[in-house]
Amino acid sequence: MIDKTRFSWRIAARFSALALGLLSLGALAATPEAPAAPTTTGAANPSELVQRGKYLAIAGDCVACHTAPGGKSMAGGLALPTPIGAIVATNITPSRTHGIGHYTEQQFRDALRQGIRADGQHLYPAMPYTSYAKVSDKDAQAMYAYFMQGVAPVDAAPAQATALPFPFNLRLSMAAWNLLFLDSKPFSADASKSVEWNRGAYLTRGLGHCSACHSPRNSLMAEDSRRELGGGYVGSWFAPNITSDANSGVGGWSVQEIAVYMRLGRVANKAQAAGPMAEAVDHCLKHLTPEDLRAIAVYVKNVPALPDAADTKPAHGWGSASNDLGSVRGVAWPKDRDQLSGAQLYDAHCATCHQASGQGSFDGALPPLFHNTAVGRSNSNNLVMVLLDGVERVGETPEVKMQGFRDVMSDVQIATLASYLTQQYGNPDVKVTAGQVKALRAGGATSSLLWLARSGLIVGLLVILAGLAWMLRRSSQQRG
Repeated sequence: MIDKTRFSWRIAARFSALALGLLSLGALAATPEAPAAPTTTGAANPSELVQRGKYLAIAGDCVACHTAPGGKSMAGGLALPTPIGAIVATNITPSRTHGIGHYTEQQFRDALRQGIRADGQHLYPAMPYTSYAKVSDKDAQAMYAYFMQGVAPVDAAPAQATALPFPFNLRLSMAAWNLLFLDSKPFSADASKSVEWNRGAYLTRGLGHCSACHSPRNSLMAEDSRRELGGGYVGSWFAPNITSDANSGVGGWSVQEIAVYMRLGRVANKAQAAGPMAEAVDHCLKHLTPEDLRAIAVYVKNVPALPDAADTKPAHGWGSASNDLGSVRGVAWPKDRDQLSGAQLYDAHCATCHQASGQGSFDGALPPLFHNTAVGRSNSNNLVMVLLDGVERVGETPEVKMQGFRDVMSDVQIATLASYLTQQYGNPDVKVTAGQVKALRAGGATSSLLWLARSGLIVGLLVILAGLAWMLRRSSQQRG
C-alpha cells in the first residue's frame, strides 16, 4: 500500500521544486572566501598546458562577459541584461579573496560543467555551463591551468553585485531546473561522422555555446533542443537561424564563406556582423585556428534544416541598386520631423556613406544595402538595433564604425527609415513599426517571467499548505 502521508509530501515537494525552478537565468556568481589551496594539474609541460588553456578560454569567449568596458581582464563588473533583471559578471581571476584562486581543479570543473560553485551553491545558466558540460576532462584541466597561472589576479570585487528579484534570488531553484534541463554528459564523438565534423560539433555545442544565442528557448528558458540553431532572441537582438536551410539558414553559404564570416565578421554580398555577433567575432572567433573555423563551418552546414514559412528566399538574396533621391532633393522638409519620408531620412543620414543607390562606400569598408541580410531578414530587429546603436568593431583595420541614431531620430523616424530600407533594398514584405522601435530602444519586449515564477511559487506553497491541512485533518480523524 502507498503511505499517503509520504505520498502527499512527495507531491508537495515536487510542486515546490518546480515553482522554485521556474525560469532562473544569470551569470557566474561571486564565490565566498574558502581557504582551500588549488591542486596541481600534474602536467609534464605546464607552459604548453597554460597556452592550450588560454586558447580554450578564448574559444569559450570568457573575456566577453567577465570583463567590463575599461576594466581589467576577467575581473567582472559587466552587467548582462536578462528578462528578469541585470546579472553582473563576477571576478574569475585567480585572486584568492575576490576571484576563483581558492578553487581546486575539481571545484573548477564543477563550476564549468555542472553549474556548482566552490561553496556548493548553484550558478545561473547565463554562465553557459549547459554547453560547457560537453568540455572534456583534458580541456577542463588546461583551462584550470590557464586561469590559475595565465590570468593576472585582481584583488577586487565588482562595484555592483547581482540582485535578482524574488524568487530568482533563491539559488536552490537551479537544482530543480538542472534536473529538467542539464545534460551533464561530456561530448561523445559520432563514429559515423568525420573527424572534422566531430571537432566542429564539439566546439559548436561546447565551448562555442552557439546554441545559447542561436536556438529558441522554451517557457522555462531552456534551449529547445528540437530546434537547434533555429534562431533565438538575445535581448533586443535576434540571433538568426544558422541551420542548413537554404532560405531561413545558411544553406546558401559555402563552408569557406561561413569560416570567413567567423574570422572577419563579413562576407561580400551576404552579411556583416553587428551587436553580440560582432563581439563574438572580435573576442573569440577570429582568434581560432583556420582548421577549427572550418570544422565549425562543416558542422553548421550539416545541422538539419529548420525552415520558416516567412522566408521565401535567402535573406541575402533580396534587392538591387536603386536611387530615388532626386524626388526629394530640393523639397522642403515638413515642420513635423516625424512626417519625413524614408527617402528624405536616407538622404540625410545614410547616403553619404552608403551612396545614393545603396551601393556602399567607395573603398568597400561600408557594405552595399542590397544583397545584405540586414535588410533581407523577415525578422527586422537587428536592422532596428543597427540604426539605434550603430556598428563598431574592435581591432579592425580599416576601422569599422557606423554611428547610431538613438539620440538623433525618434521612434517614428527610425521605423520610417527602416521600412524604407527594406522596401528599397531588401525584403519588401517586412514593415517596421514605431511600437517595435520603442520596445527595442527600451531593451526589448517586457517579460512575464517574473509574474509566472511568482505565480508558480504561490501555487507550490498553496499545494504544500493544502497537503499539510489534509494530513492534520487525517491525523485528527484517526485520533478521534
